[in-house]
Amino acid sequence: MGSLPEPIMDETYSKPPGIRVMERTKKANLSFKTYQGIVLIVTFLAYTSYHATRKTTSIVKSALDPQSPDVGLKFPWQRRNTTYDQNQSSKLSWMLKDGWVPFNGPDGTAMLGELDVSFLFVYAMGMYFSGHVGDRMDLRIFLTIGMVGTGVFTALFGVGYWANVHIFYYYLIVQMMAGLFQSTGWPSVVAVVGNWFGKKKRGLIMGIWNAHTSVGNIAGSVVASLLLKYGWGWSMVVPGTLIAVVGVVVFLLLPVNPESVGANKDEDEVFSPRKEGEEVTEPFLRSDGEEESAVGFIEAWKIPGVAPFAFCLFFAKLVAYTFLYWLPFYISHTAIEGRYLSNEEAGNLSTLFDVGGVVGGILAGYISDRLDARAITAASFMYCAIPVLYFYRSYGHVSMTINIILMLITGVFVNGPYALITTAVSADLGTHSSLKGNSRALATVTAIIDGTGSIGAAIGPLLTGYISTNSWSGVFTMLMGSAFIAGLFLTRLVVAEVGAKIQELGSQGSSPTSRSPDFLV
Repeated sequence: MGSLPEPIMDETYSKPPGIRVMERTKKANLSFKTYQGIVLIVTFLAYTSYHATRKTTSIVKSALDPQSPDVGLKFPWQRRNTTYDQNQSSKLSWMLKDGWVPFNGPDGTAMLGELDVSFLFVYAMGMYFSGHVGDRMDLRIFLTIGMVGTGVFTALFGVGYWANVHIFYYYLIVQMMAGLFQSTGWPSVVAVVGNWFGKKKRGLIMGIWNAHTSVGNIAGSVVASLLLKYGWGWSMVVPGTLIAVVGVVVFLLLPVNPESVGANKDEDEVFSPRKEGEEVTEPFLRSDGEEESAVGFIEAWKIPGVAPFAFCLFFAKLVAYTFLYWLPFYISHTAIEGRYLSNEEAGNLSTLFDVGGVVGGILAGYISDRLDARAITAASFMYCAIPVLYFYRSYGHVSMTINIILMLITGVFVNGPYALITTAVSADLGTHSSLKGNSRALATVTAIIDGTGSIGAAIGPLLTGYISTNSWSGVFTMLMGSAFIAGLFLTRLVVAEVGAKIQELGSQGSSPTSRSPDFLV
């Protein structure tokens, strides 16, 4: 490629040190495609590690609160209707590894639910703040700080095992701080990917890329389950260490946008070719001299389509995160073919839900690209999730084969719309035509949508902690109702997309091009 040219640099962002070393070694700038590959791989690893640390809590729950149904119990103090003596149980927990004070008492399940809601509520509130800050500073630095902070507080939760900490508020505060640092992740990675990829095939590309959520859940489940036998503290400390290491990789290698590394944006025409007469709104197609100012929080809410998708995600994430945090616990407390699975077996089996989620995310992205209809796709998946949830609750216990099949299908329809909205839809709305190519809205819009969804994600596990003590059927009724409401929030957008499709069919042959409804342009 010859000697390095003088690139046009965005002074807001600095070139990553690892990229500088690679360019000095090659004595040339990297190609645009190479940068895109680096972005996809690094952000994939980053959010995989975020979700791996998030998933560990659901695995550790069964060790903190091992109470099971009365059938087949070995010890009388495991029964829920037994009088609880804290000192006696504390001694037994050390000798017999029967739970962890204070979580192995009669209120243990509710306490675990409170840990979930504290984490997710702070995560949701932090998301709004993170989006605001992320659009105003170097996302590479911001993401690195978030990942290292997440690692520290995830590990501190596990340190309580060796330090014999039996104070509920210690774990509560640590979880809240972990939630705050976790909130830096999603707005940052979506903004970075949105900076490098145009709208064409964005649903498919980001659907495949969004597999990091499920891969992280699977990795977190497997690692935490394997380490559980050595003490539940290891199930928290090891993932916490790993995310901090990946945070260093992000600092060394992640290019935030093409301007930050002087990349040639014309090379990306294959991803977002400009049609004649079409307004260019993608962030990497703006002119080099055009100055950007970050979009305000209220202004971002007013972008057409943001509010409906945000409230849809509220209920979609309520369903998804209830499974994320409670599925291993539910499996270990539900007899399958008359047998209760061990904590490790339940944790490993629960990963199949995330395998289905990978398929669902890719399928939803592909379908929405082919139909050019994000709302129709998301709403259809949410409505299909309702009967699937019913079948899983009603027939999942019949046999292991039926449980596996229904769990995979449930993962497809629950995680499909969740993945689509938090990736392609967020990126589409963050580059809406009303923004005139301003890429400084991506993190804010993503934070609004996912932050609103995360409030639902906090409420779902909290309600589950209380409802499940009386009836798991009540939990599934709540989930089915939430899926239905999620679909309803997209009704206006679905009608608009259907109308656009009818108009498109009616004008075929007379008009060479057609456009999506303005809320997704």
